[in-house]
Amino acid sequence: MVSVRKIALVAVALVAVALAAYALYTYTGAPKAPREAEKPLKGMKVLFIVSFRNFRDEELKAPLELLKELGAEAYIASTQKGVARGMLGMLVDVNLTLSEVDVSKFDAIVFIGGRGTPKYLWRNPEAVRIAKEAYEEGKVVAAICLAPGVLAEAGILKGKRATAYHTAKQMLIEHGAEYVSEKVVVEGKIVTAMGPEAAEEFAEAIAKLLSGG
Repeated sequence: MVSVRKIALVAVALVAVALAAYALYTYTGAPKAPREAEKPLKGMKVLFIVSFRNFRDEELKAPLELLKELGAEAYIASTQKGVARGMLGMLVDVNLTLSEVDVSKFDAIVFIGGRGTPKYLWRNPEAVRIAKEAYEEGKVVAAICLAPGVLAEAGILKGKRATAYHTAKQMLIEHGAEYVSEKVVVEGKIVTAMGPEAAEEFAEAIAKLLSGG
């Protein structure tokens, strides 16, 4: 028969193994609270400007999700308040009209492209004002797809390398930009990108500038 002493020793050994396993789990695998270092953009505010109808969904979704994940606060502006609709059905609540935008309150201004951009934003005086003020105040200014046309209209691409969707190429050239056929171009604090296929790289370039890279 197994003695009581042996049973006790086995029980102690099993407890020791369980405690060791738990210690290893808490050291290597237990869920950890997010560290401040994982939120490098905490406290920063980013304004996304979209056409009220037919902005390009992926071009908003990629930078919006990445920058929020990194800790930034995100806001949406358009020509009117309400629910803006993307070309593929994405819906977003508009926080501000363009005329309500105070550029000084934001760290970055991001113009989103899509079929509605020429109609709603290209020569919109308030959109152009925002782009110009953001550039003059040293903010990160970014535009993708057809949206670099707003930056061109604001005069901030003159003498600079920039890219855009091919149908906006001539507009950039006419406003003095050096058009380059690249997915993403960074010139100082200005980021331009070619289209939805460049959305993730566009997002990463904005994040890098905001984090001091």
